[in-house]
Amino acid sequence: MISNKIKLQNFQLENEILKNKFMELKGKINSKESLKLSWSNWGFGIENLEDSIKRLKNNNLDYIELHGNKYSPDLGYSSIEVNKLLKNYDMKVSGVCGMFSKENDLSSNNPIHRQRAIDYIKRQVEFTAEVGGEYLLVVPAAVGRPVAYDDCEIERSIDSLSRVADIFVEYKIKGAVEPIRAAETSIIHTVAEAREYIERLNHPGIQHINGDIYHMQSGETHIGKAILSSGKSLVNLHMADSNRCALGEGSMDLDSIIMALYILGYNEGNKYVTPEPLGPGADPYPAMNGKNNPKDLDLLVKSSIDYFRFREKEVLSLLK
Repeated sequence: MISNKIKLQNFQLENEILKNKFMELKGKINSKESLKLSWSNWGFGIENLEDSIKRLKNNNLDYIELHGNKYSPDLGYSSIEVNKLLKNYDMKVSGVCGMFSKENDLSSNNPIHRQRAIDYIKRQVEFTAEVGGEYLLVVPAAVGRPVAYDDCEIERSIDSLSRVADIFVEYKIKGAVEPIRAAETSIIHTVAEAREYIERLNHPGIQHINGDIYHMQSGETHIGKAILSSGKSLVNLHMADSNRCALGEGSMDLDSIIMALYILGYNEGNKYVTPEPLGPGADPYPAMNGKNNPKDLDLLVKSSIDYFRFREKEVLSLLK
């Protein structure tokens, strides 16, 4: 007779370890305070910001992560206009998603491109403070350029960021380094690499991590373990399903992710879970300059938020 039981796969073993840690905290986890959900709006393209805020508010969101679109002094959001919208719709800014391409690349071998990245960060930090944001996402090298220029990119990136890091302290904004998968950028692909980068930079203004579970599935051995290894430095977590589409439309193990976040006490304080479903592709940046069907965006937001809250409720039911 053949047994119908088979040994667990490695990721399942890690899931069991994570679940046991979660259950050991029964009675200690503050399950009455839900995880704070935001939404990264740059995937909405050139849609009017007020329409985007309306959509998020209609889906019971209180936070928005704004597109870091101050690419020059004359471009991007006006903090005065943004604050009016925030007040009108009772919405808050979680943070700002910094956008780093080949033209404003902290690690570039072109000094002009490095200077553009420095100037860009100055504008974005000031704007983030003006609209009440908590963090600015920083990518150490250009997204959309997976091939390295040379072996000195990390050194140049750290040097560039160190020249502007004081402004984060001045404006009380958290600099959050985001690891990106190797298919999209040339350096800093894992949480461990981000932590090492932060340690080498050694500046109080850059002490946080912006995680992204879509990138984690490429760079990490286990997403839940990676989240736990981020510790208190994790300030924001971008979310998309395994296919980079709406939550619930792929095979991402959301339950383990939610457990890891509650183990960290991530539901307390100014820390955010931010869906950013951009769809598959090596370079998602063109999406920020396009025009999307509002009904498709409505469904994208609703299905993602509803599914996340459903899974969160299911996970927390284990503690009862």
